[in-house]
Amino acid sequence: MRPEDLPAERAFLGLGSNLGDRRANLALGVSLIPDVVAVSPIYETAPMGGPAGQGPFLNCVIEVRTSLSPLQLLEAARGAEAAARRVRLERWGPRTLDVDVLLAGEGGERTVDTPELTIPHPRMWDRGFVLVPLADLAPDLVAGRLTPALAEGVVPAGSL
Repeated sequence: MRPEDLPAERAFLGLGSNLGDRRANLALGVSLIPDVVAVSPIYETAPMGGPAGQGPFLNCVIEVRTSLSPLQLLEAARGAEAAARRVRLERWGPRTLDVDVLLAGEGGERTVDTPELTIPHPRMWDRGFVLVPLADLAPDLVAGRLTPALAEGVVPAGSL
């Protein structure tokens, strides 16, 4: 069976940037991920973890409908990060672009657990900067999980 004959699967990816032209970095990331059907509004948040002194992040979530496998989506995410000249010096350090595969499957039910990729993303349910924009695209997937405490500090910052 050819890839174009496979049914398209719903997936969500989170994008964030806190270096350089953050909005342009997000736009570049969105443009390089295949099969995007929706882009959430952008939100600004303080960095979570990592070294002190980092600037705030701009974050958004995108929805794709794709025949790519989750690992192929991860490859596309890494390609977008490379195009934005992301350098990995330290965990949770500042970055031009971070792209994470969050969920896959119509209702987010698909699971992946490999050394390269875990879906659902293992920390997404504790991160307002993921859940708030995800709720804009798929409120059913975050129902009962997005609390006011998690949404605190997630500030609307426009759209792409």
